[in-house]
Amino acid sequence: MTPPATFRPHERINDPKDFRRAFERKRSASDAAMVVYGAENGLGYPRLGISVGRKKIRSAAARNRVKRLLREAFRLGKEELPAGIDLIIVPRGARLTFQEARASLPALAQAVARRLGARTSKAPT
Repeated sequence: MTPPATFRPHERINDPKDFRRAFERKRSASDAAMVVYGAENGLGYPRLGISVGRKKIRSAAARNRVKRLLREAFRLGKEELPAGIDLIIVPRGARLTFQEARASLPALAQAVARRLGARTSKAPT
């Protein structure tokens, strides 16, 4: 039996330097739902950062809902994500659905990993 998927504290990006590093690396992939920026992290697992601007999503409740959806999509899709990269997600709007996030995140993460030249092995569970 596989262990339940969790979103552990070490998988979260909190340091502004890590966000800046991913944005300055200028490796990204996007679709209609979101933009994903990436940078190598030298670790054996992916990490997640979410950047939701007030100009795009005005309501705090809507911003928090979008962040919850993205964290859940990351948690459930970790095994499909490439290991060793930091992913910064910028949603394009408040109408993001869980199905869109769940479908977009692995594909965009793989595209970012290809652009970084990182190995695209699956993250360990």
